[in-house]
Amino acid sequence: MTTFHIITLFPESLDSYLNASIIKRAQERGLISIKYYNPRDFVAVPKGKKPTYADRRVDNRPYGGGPGMVIEALPVIKAIEKSLKSIKSKVGKAKVKIVFFSPVGKQFTNTVADSYKKYMDIVMVCGRYEGIDARVKKAFPMTDISVGPYVLTGGELPAMIMIDSITRRIPGVLGHDSSVEESRIASPDVYTRPEVIKYKGKSYKVPKVLLSGHHARMDEWKLKKKSSIN
Repeated sequence: MTTFHIITLFPESLDSYLNASIIKRAQERGLISIKYYNPRDFVAVPKGKKPTYADRRVDNRPYGGGPGMVIEALPVIKAIEKSLKSIKSKVGKAKVKIVFFSPVGKQFTNTVADSYKKYMDIVMVCGRYEGIDARVKKAFPMTDISVGPYVLTGGELPAMIMIDSITRRIPGVLGHDSSVEESRIASPDVYTRPEVIKYKGKSYKVPKVLLSGHHARMDEWKLKKKSSIN
């Protein structure tokens, strides 16, 4: 089983997606597991005091000036440490990968997703605000990953993208290996019944080649469609 350990200030932001459809079924079948670690839970609070929102703050002003706030290193380090301790408690030697989401990181691709499915445990560090104190990356060996050439509000979306892409490659998740589009001839345009639909006086038909039953011609059509968008 592959376990995704997510370090995030907002675990609730991932719930709706990760607890639905294929990823939900993968969890129910025991093929994957998802665990959350909130850095706010690792802030030092005086013994006997009920922590307030202010006590659980983990952000502070950046050294060197600039707008926004930076997430402090120690709460994140302790959250990662907690995840690694839970991994070490497993029987046998576990394969672990720690990911730090960054817009300047290595581009996440299908090839990267394939390489990650071999890990039993993947720790994902999700930043917010102006980012996380860089000393976190000095405390643990980790890989910077980017899901695209743009900046997002936090690392939660990239985490969901990675979990989705990696999970669907795990044997048994999709039911059949040929369901992984990248491993077969697939077109960006797909069709289903009925053969003809009508909308505002116009008829829209399924391409004849897909009705022919001629597999070689259908594969050729799919390849042409695929190459036309590359």
